[in-house]
Amino acid sequence: MAAELHLPDNFSETTKYPAIVCIHPAGGVKEQTIGHYASRLAEKGFIALTFDASYQGESEGLPRYLEDPTARVEDARAGADYLATLPYIDAYRLGVFGICAGGGYAISVAQTEHRFKAIAAISASPMGEGFRNFLGYETPVPVLLDLLKNIGIQRNLEANGAEPMYMNWVPETIEEINENTPDLLREGHDYYKTSRAQHPNSVNKYLFTSTDRILAFSAFDQIPAFLTQPILLIAGSKADTKIFSDQAFELAQGDKELFIVDGATHIAMYDIPEYVDQAVAKLTEFYSAKL
Repeated sequence: MAAELHLPDNFSETTKYPAIVCIHPAGGVKEQTIGHYASRLAEKGFIALTFDASYQGESEGLPRYLEDPTARVEDARAGADYLATLPYIDAYRLGVFGICAGGGYAISVAQTEHRFKAIAAISASPMGEGFRNFLGYETPVPVLLDLLKNIGIQRNLEANGAEPMYMNWVPETIEEINENTPDLLREGHDYYKTSRAQHPNSVNKYLFTSTDRILAFSAFDQIPAFLTQPILLIAGSKADTKIFSDQAFELAQGDKELFIVDGATHIAMYDIPEYVDQAVAKLTEFYSAKL
C-alpha cells in the first residue's frame, strides 16, 4: 500500500503524538480531499496517515480498481498496525476519519477495531446501504437480483479471458449530465473530472464485478452494539447524502454529535474553504478532546 504521513510543523521524534488514519472516498486517492484534510489536521498537532486503497491509486493488488469493502476496512486496520510501529506515535491515542465512502468505512472499521478511540466522518456514505438504497430511494429487490445475475455472467466471461468490465463513479463527460442527475454525481464530475481536483491516479472507474461484494456489505449493522467510541458526523445541510449521517447518528448509542454545515452540499465539503474551515475546526475540537 502506498501511503503518506502528514506531520506537524514542529514535529519531533522524541514526542508522542496522537494519530489519525484517514480514508479517502470511493474512486479517490490520497492526493485529493483526504490529503487536504490530513494536512490541515497535521497543522493542528496531529499526525495523519493517508493511503491509496488496496487495488487502487499507487497501491498494489490485482485485479485493478476492485472496490472490496472488506478490503477497504482491512486497509484501515493496516494503517493502525503501521502507526503502532512508529516510536513517536501514541498507539493508545489513535483516531479514524473518512470522507464519503471513506466515512462509511471509518464507521464500519471502528465497530470492531477498538484501537480507534474516536471516529469522525464527513459526508459519510456507506457503500452497501448506498447501493441498496441510493440516496434514500430503495432499489427494488428484483433489480438487485437481476444485477447479481449479470455479475455472475460477467465473472464467467472474465474467467474465460474476456476483458474486465468497468463502471464509472461519476459521469465521465459533461454530456452525460442532465436535469435528472443528482447533485452528488453532478458535483462529483466537477470535482473529479476537471482541473478542480483531477488526478492521474484517480481514474473514475471500478470493476463491475465488485458490485456483489458491495451489495453484501453493511457499514452500519453493528453500530448499536459495537460502536462504543465517541463519534462525530459532519454533513452539509444541502447534501443529498445527509440521510446517511442522520441514520448513523440515530443508531449510535453513546457519545455522539451530528454537526451540520449550513449551505454545504456533499461535494462542497471536499474543498470549498468556507465549509472546510468549519469542518477542520470541529474535527480539531473533537479529536483534541477524545484522543
